[in-house]
Amino acid sequence: MDRTTHTVQPPRHLTVDTPVGRYLIAAQHTSDGDAVTGVWRDQQKHFPRAGRLGEQAEDGDALLAEASLQLLQYLAGEREGFDLPLRAEGTPFQLRVWEQLRAIPYGGTTTYGTLARDLGAPRASQAVGAAVGANPLSILVPCHRVVAADGRLTGYAGGLETKQALLGLEGALPR
Repeated sequence: MDRTTHTVQPPRHLTVDTPVGRYLIAAQHTSDGDAVTGVWRDQQKHFPRAGRLGEQAEDGDALLAEASLQLLQYLAGEREGFDLPLRAEGTPFQLRVWEQLRAIPYGGTTTYGTLARDLGAPRASQAVGAAVGANPLSILVPCHRVVAADGRLTGYAGGLETKQALLGLEGALPR
C-alpha cells in the first residue's frame, strides 16, 4: 500500500451486489497510478463520507471492473488472494497494522494481541483493534481474519454474520 496520495483525478466508485451484501468499491487515479482506495459493505460501521467516494464510475472503468470481478471470484471460492493496486489513507500506525493484515494467509486467523506483538507494541491490542476496525479495504486487506484471544469472532465493521461467512468460505472458523 502506498503511503502517499497526490490526487490527479477525483475518486470514483462502483457498487457490487455479492452473496454477503452490497459492497462499494472506490478507486482513484493519482500521479502514482490508479489504485483501489476502499471496499465497504453498504451501511457498515466506518462507512466513508460522500466526498471520499466520488462519483459513480462510468461503464468501462477497467480497475473497478477488475476489482469487482476479483471480489466476486473470491466470494465464489474461485480465488484466494487479490492482484490489485491498493492505496489506503490512514495514520502511520494504521498503515502498519493494515500491512500486517495482508500477511495473514487465506484460511488462517490471528489475534489482536499477536498483531500487536508482531508490531513491537505488545500492550497495544486495543489500538490494533481500532486500526483493524478502520480498515478501508475490507476483504482485500483481510481484517476478517482477526479474532479474539479466545477464538471468538469479535469486532467486524461489516457485521459479525459477514465475518463468519468470510471465515467459513476460507475454512477458517474458530472451533
